[in-house]
This record gives sequence, structure tokens and C-alpha cells, in this order.
Amino acid sequence: MNPARQREQITALITAHQDRPGALLPILHAIQDALGFIPPAAVGQIAAALQLSRAEVHGVITFYHHFRSAPPARHTVHLCCAEACQSRGAEQLVGHAERRLAHLAPGECELQPVYCLGLCATAPAAMVDGELHARVTPEKFDRLVKKMGCSK
Repeated sequence: MNPARQREQITALITAHQDRPGALLPILHAIQDALGFIPPAAVGQIAAALQLSRAEVHGVITFYHHFRSAPPARHTVHLCCAEACQSRGAEQLVGHAERRLAHLAPGECELQPVYCLGLCATAPAAMVDGELHARVTPEKFDRLVKKMGCSK
């Protein structure tokens, strides 16, 4: 998306939400939902519209792990690192995943640790592009990566 169009879209989203009580979070969610991330250039627009400092807006964006300041990767892999998954080898799986994904092109696949995907009885668990997977072994992980079309 070209920068002028992106700025127009951000302005429209700010305008749609700025009169709501506690408007900052709804605005941030709306921008991220529309663009996939919150462009750093939007921080000044948001701050001016809400009469906040740029630091306040930036602080909220960086406080919440949900918000991102760069476009998302083409694929996202969440690996559970909670206790049940740890007890079934999640640490080794994370290490394997990091090594496996390190060979991919930048922006191809993002690995994110999460703390509980709700599959504790079938640990270790992963979520690949929004799809849950149970009993993930390094071999199963490699098959999932291949299925995404991220093989090298």
C-alpha cells in the first residue's frame, strides 16, 4: 500500500474511534486489524488526535505483545512454552524450530512463543497460521513447515 493511501486509512480509523472513552486501544486494534501492523509513522497521527505524547502511544504499543510495528511474516508459528508442553519437550522443539526457520528468507515465517494453547493433554502444542497441532515432534514440525511451502 502506498504511504499516502496508508495515511488516509489510518486517519479514517482514528476519526472513527477517537471520540470513544479510552480510544487509544480501539484505534490501535483497528489499525492493526486493517494493516496487519501499526506503522511507526502512525504514532504521531494517533498522539496528535488524542492529545497524547508520542511516548505515551509508543509505550502502549510496546507494552502489549499483540501489537506489532512491522508487517507480519507470511506465516506465523506459535509454540507453547507453558508447563505441560515444557514437560513434554517444548524447549527442545523451540530449539529445533529456531534452527529450522533460521534458513528461511526474512519475512517468510515468524516463530512466537506462547503460554498455553489449551492442548495440555496432547503436549507439546503448536499453532501454525491459526491451525492447532498436538503432539508436535521435530519431525512433525518439519512436515508442517514443508506444508506451508517454506522448505529450503
